[in-house]
Amino acid sequence: MFVLGNILIGLGMALYYTLAAYMWVLIGRAIISWVNADPRNQIVRFLIMATEPVVERVRRWLPLRLRYYPLDIAFLLVLGLVIFMQFAVANTLVQLGVRLGGRLFT
Repeated sequence: MFVLGNILIGLGMALYYTLAAYMWVLIGRAIISWVNADPRNQIVRFLIMATEPVVERVRRWLPLRLRYYPLDIAFLLVLGLVIFMQFAVANTLVQLGVRLGGRLFT
């Protein structure tokens, strides 16, 4: 059973760090939206290409009056969802793996 526990710990840690990296990409996107960044810059293009599909999908789910609100509600929802998944889903996988007998190395 410890093998399954170690697999779950590995999956949980990989998901946690992937979501942490995506959260920093989202924060970078927020920062470039505040300043007048050059859209031809490769870093700016990467940040927009990495975040726009997810934010746009959430934006389509929002009611019309919230889509064009001065504050980007879709972006905040995506950021909140990433943080929720990081602490709820990824940590749950790690804790389940520990309970199955896996060893957590830090």
